[in-house]
Order: sequence, then C-alpha cells, then structure tokens
Amino acid sequence: MEKQDDGSYKAENWLDLQKKLFSFKEDEKHGRFRSSLAYRGVDNANFDLETSLMRIQNQSMESHLLRNFKKYAKPLLKDSQNIWELLSVAQHYGLPTRLLDWSFSPYVALHFATSDIGWFQEDGAIWCLDIIKVHELLPKDYKDKLKREESYVFTVDMLNDIKHAKGLSRGVEVEESLSEFDNSKDEDDFLICLEPPSIDERIINQYAMFTIMSNSDRSLSNLLKDYPSMYTKIIIPSELKLEIRDKLDQANINERMIYPGLQGISAWLKRYYTNTKLLKS
Repeated sequence: MEKQDDGSYKAENWLDLQKKLFSFKEDEKHGRFRSSLAYRGVDNANFDLETSLMRIQNQSMESHLLRNFKKYAKPLLKDSQNIWELLSVAQHYGLPTRLLDWSFSPYVALHFATSDIGWFQEDGAIWCLDIIKVHELLPKDYKDKLKREESYVFTVDMLNDIKHAKGLSRGVEVEESLSEFDNSKDEDDFLICLEPPSIDERIINQYAMFTIMSNSDRSLSNLLKDYPSMYTKIIIPSELKLEIRDKLDQANINERMIYPGLQGISAWLKRYYTNTKLLKS
C-alpha cells in the first residue's frame, strides 16, 4: 500500500487492507496486540469529518437544540443526566450535535463504508485516529484526569468531574455548560475521545466512541491537517467494495448485528438480496 500525494493510502486488495488496518505492533508495557486507534468509515472518500451540527449549517443553535431536546424528551431521560450524557443520548438518536461517531472496531468502520450499495460506484475511506496522540493536545486538567483514572478514554462521569473540579455548579444550564467548555480554556483547540454510556445494544455492538471538538465551528479534518501524525486515511477503491461487503457478511459484520432488532434484520436482508449486478452495468 503506497502513500498517495494527499497523504492517504489506497488499498490494493482485501489482504492489503487488512495489513494496514492491523499494522499496530505489540505493546511493550503489556505484551498485548491492542490498537490505540479508533476508526470511522465513510461511503465517499471525499466526505469531510464534519459533525451533524455542521451539516445543518447553524452551529449557533447548538444550545437551543439541546435545551429543547431535553425539554421534549424529559419523560424518556434520566433526571441525573449531565451535559455529556445528554449529548451522547442526543447524538445516538439523531439530533445534530458536535459529536462525531467512531468505533474501536475496524470491521465496524468497514461496514459503514460499504453498507449503502448506492455508493458502490464511489471510492470509500477509513479514517484511523490515534487516541494516544489525540491526548497530547489535551489541557493539563484533562490529561491529569486520564492519568488518575488510568483510563484510555473519557466517560461522561469523568468529564463531568473535571467540570465540577473547576468550580462549576451542578445543575448548570445546557447553554452555560457548553459555553464554559468552549471558553474556559486559554489553550489551542483540542479533541476529546469519549466512550458513551451503554444506552442500548446498538452502542455496545458498534463498539462505539465519540469525538468532541472544543471548538464546535472547526471540523476535525481541519484540525488533523495541523497534526498529520495523529491519523491515517485509507482509501477503499470502488471496485473493492463488493468483495469487502461480502466478506464482512461472511464474518457476521452486518446490519443484523449492528442494529439489533427488526429494523436491522430488514436492512440486512434488503441489502443482502439486492441484485448488485445491476450496479455494475
């Protein structure tokens, strides 16, 4: 797999792709072959790492979206939810937020890059984000929290503890919480890796992780341009997508597993029995 002019890598075949996705070495400290990467699969290699909030082109409405989500969904929400848990739940159920979906599983990412057969004529991509290098940009209080907890990524409670340690009151309003997160730093923009609470089986089965930018107006792609060692982008040629898709199905990586329930079963069967020969004509 050779490096392209834009810094990405283009997979030549299935085995070449596996080699790149699993290129991490044995961890010297623990003697285990465990990756420090999170993965995001996209249908089209030209797609930017924009959040759903950016895609509605109205980031200034973030606090209004969350406040109204909390108001109308109150009967379905826990009373004790903090801002980070509220963001996680909102993102999971489709509200535009500053969160971006990732997975600790490269195969789950591959699923999302090949699940929509309507995009089989376009090159896809897998973004591989190095969580260890992401942590290097964190402000000191965030770094210290990870170190004290001996944690790989943040949880909603860990992030809430940092907020309280800064003297912010519990029960603070949504818009005030986000404003404090955005403006209480003198540091440059940074990125948080959050393992969401196990809201349902989808979160668990997708081995999910969220990233949160400290600046909701800046795309992650823009940040990564300044730190090229923080990520790898692997291009999936369009002609390779069908082979990848069939091999993922054989490995039981499909909608039936990723979206447990009738909706996932229906989506899997619809795609599985679609006549893909028509796509090549």
